[in-house]
Amino acid sequence: MRSSVGRIVFATVFAAVATSVSAQWPRFTTPDVPRLADGQPNLTAPAPRTPDGKPDLSGIWEIIFGGGGGRGRGAAPAPAPPAPAPDPNVPPVSQFFEVAGRGYPLPLQPWAAELKKKRMADNSKDNPDVWCLPIGLMQYHNHPQPRQIVQTKNLMLITYESNYGLRYIYLDGRPAPNNDPTPWWFGYSRGWWEGDTLVVETTNFRGDERAGWLDVNGSPYTDALKMTERFRRPNVGTLEIDITIDDPKAYTKPFTVRVNQRLMVDSEMIEFICNENEQSTKHIKWECG
Repeated sequence: MRSSVGRIVFATVFAAVATSVSAQWPRFTTPDVPRLADGQPNLTAPAPRTPDGKPDLSGIWEIIFGGGGGRGRGAAPAPAPPAPAPDPNVPPVSQFFEVAGRGYPLPLQPWAAELKKKRMADNSKDNPDVWCLPIGLMQYHNHPQPRQIVQTKNLMLITYESNYGLRYIYLDGRPAPNNDPTPWWFGYSRGWWEGDTLVVETTNFRGDERAGWLDVNGSPYTDALKMTERFRRPNVGTLEIDITIDDPKAYTKPFTVRVNQRLMVDSEMIEFICNENEQSTKHIKWECG
């Protein structure tokens, strides 16, 4: 017996992407993006900076699949920045289905390895994405639908098109909560600058059976997770995020992965309300095969 939910998850993502690509929006030129002589965005120009001299991470960002271009919704895809030469010291590139990419041996605790095996055998039917719940920061980082960053001096907001997620990253120097706070789907994120790198530490995650999914295949995390992200914008068009997963309950040691995203220009976010007229769960069934 096997569940058909895994196919539903894939079909839902594919349909959302296809709808996004075909959606018709008024053309609007993104302001403050440097342009080449032919009007194309110059994605290799120096990254913009805020009045206090920090790199400005603001913009609409899409995942880069396999090092190539993304969807380019709403406009002809802009040329991708040149890919750097492979570096054995660079962390493995994270993927939507596998948090560290295919073939990378995750340092799973035995119980966590068994749980992931069970989740995959069930075709990921309990992934929060199936139930229109927040899908976890790693799945949001790798989702084919875009995300928009709005950076201010004391607060950075990330709006994820998928499931209409909203994340707060506090940049005002506050400490981590130590009063046994209620755990959050998005955790509690605090950031600070180390040179041109924004370091974000997130704790106080929900880590229950439904919440704790790092990827579609079900690599788990628990309430002990501490996630450290290092955001870099080396040029206008590139966002590099190195993420360290430190969860001693689920993994025998911390591990680090990289997410590569590209600036979307001349485009806008699209409203995505998952629960409105939700039709997926009635198709969940068990079948022989």
